[in-house]
Amino acid sequence: MLIFKNWLSDLAGAWVFYTILPQWPIIKPRFNRIARFAPLIGILIGFLQSFFWLLLNYFNWPNISIALISIAINIVITGGLHIDGLIDTADGIGAGPLKRIEAMKDSRVGAIGLQSLAIILMLQIAAIIKLGFYAPFAFPLAAFWGRLSQIFAIENYDYIFKKESISFHHQSWKGINKEIRPSLIIIFSSIIVFLFSTNLNISSNILLLTYCILSGLITSILIPHFINKSLEGHNGDTYGAGLVITETTNLVLLSIILVPK
Repeated sequence: MLIFKNWLSDLAGAWVFYTILPQWPIIKPRFNRIARFAPLIGILIGFLQSFFWLLLNYFNWPNISIALISIAINIVITGGLHIDGLIDTADGIGAGPLKRIEAMKDSRVGAIGLQSLAIILMLQIAAIIKLGFYAPFAFPLAAFWGRLSQIFAIENYDYIFKKESISFHHQSWKGINKEIRPSLIIIFSSIIVFLFSTNLNISSNILLLTYCILSGLITSILIPHFINKSLEGHNGDTYGAGLVITETTNLVLLSIILVPK
C-alpha cells in the first residue's frame, strides 16, 4: 500500500514538473524520483495530441494544419521546457569545449540553437504529414521513447555541473533496474494491447513491434551517448535536448515504415 502511495505521489510530482497542467486534487506531489514516470507523462501528452489530430481530421482540417497544431500542443503543455533545453544544448555544442558551459548558461539564444530548432520543427512537420492516418499511433510512441532517453542519460553519464551542485535527479536515483520498472510495465502492457487489438496477421504484428521497439530503444540509448561525447556530461538542458531529438527521430523512423492509407 505504501509503495502504491509513493508511486502516485511521484507520478503527481512528474505531472507538475513536466507539464503546466493543473496539479492533481488530494494527492500530494513528491519530486524525489519523478524521472521514472516521465515516459508515462509522455504517453499522456501523446494521447492528447492524438485526440486533437482525430478531432480536427474529423472536421476535414488539412494535415499540414493538424501537424502544426499537434506540435504546438506538445510545446505548450510542457511549457517549452524541452525545446529550451534543445536550444541551450545546441549552443553549447556549437561554442566548442572552452566556451560550452558559458554558452549553455547564457540566457540569449545563439545562431546554432535557432538552426537546431528550425531543423527539428521541419523534421517533425514532414514526418507527421507523411504519417497521416498513423500519426495518432506515432505520437504517444515517440513521446515515450523520447522521455525514456532521459532515464538512460541519468543512469550512464555524469552531471556537467557536479563541481557546483548535485543533479536534482541523481540525488534520489536508485539505479536503472528500479527506475525503469514503470516503463517496462508500459512496454509489456502496450504489446499485449497491440497484439489483441489489431487486424494485422501475426507476422506483420511481430515485424511492426520489433521495428518500433528496436528503433525506439536504440535511439533512446544512442542519442544521450552522442550528446555526452560532445559535452562530456549531461544536465537538465541536455535531458530535454535528448528527449526532443529522440522523439523527432522516432517520428521520422515511424513515417518510413508506416504507409498512410
